[in-house]
Amino acid sequence: MSVFTVSVFTVFADLVEHLADLLHPLFAGTATAAAIILFTALVRLLVHPLSRAAARGQRARTALQPRIAELRARHKDDPKRLQEAVLELHAEEKVSPVSGCLPGLLQLPAFFLLYHLFSSASIGGEGNGLLDHRLFAAPLGGRFVDVLSGGGGAFGGAGLVYLGLFVLVAVVAAFNYRRTRQMMAANGPVPVREDESVPGLGAVSGVMPFMSFLTLFTVAVVPLAAALYVVTSTTWSAVERAVLYR
Repeated sequence: MSVFTVSVFTVFADLVEHLADLLHPLFAGTATAAAIILFTALVRLLVHPLSRAAARGQRARTALQPRIAELRARHKDDPKRLQEAVLELHAEEKVSPVSGCLPGLLQLPAFFLLYHLFSSASIGGEGNGLLDHRLFAAPLGGRFVDVLSGGGGAFGGAGLVYLGLFVLVAVVAAFNYRRTRQMMAANGPVPVREDESVPGLGAVSGVMPFMSFLTLFTVAVVPLAAALYVVTSTTWSAVERAVLYR
């Protein structure tokens, strides 16, 4: 690692430890896990203005659907011109088709920090004491695959922690699946002919509602600390979208 990277990890580790110390009177042995959840909430609060902007953009894109339908009728025999006209319309109305991606992209650095912090045996040449911290019986530096191969099994102490996270993720994913299907049904893809969609959108539309369920795989293979970040952020997103997109 570079000196800069080590410094970043050291500062971040100190931040997590200080938060854990503050929360220890309330959460005792799970204070570090609580600190990670609090850290995730702070990150989500920082990107919340962008989430609100993304919601406004989604409403604006929905409002453009009648005009897009007119463009479809006008350019029904010219798919390339239709796509150009749709892009021009978005530019004219100052609506970005990718604005909804920004909140998620800006959270990636925090996730990777947690991932690497709880995957490293040492930080700055010293042992990583955070790996010894736990959420109940599950070490924050461990993975579900380690639980399965370590003899404890899925129904041991650590396994039950992961099963609880899986249940929470499944509930949130099902909620997101339903909302995504509803939003896609309301907006729909931009067709180029009466019986054809913009190339590639059909496959994307078919996969998109299931994207939330990929979180189950993420929780199973990353360190528990990073899994807590993912679960907390995903749950926050579900609540946030329910409020902003109502």
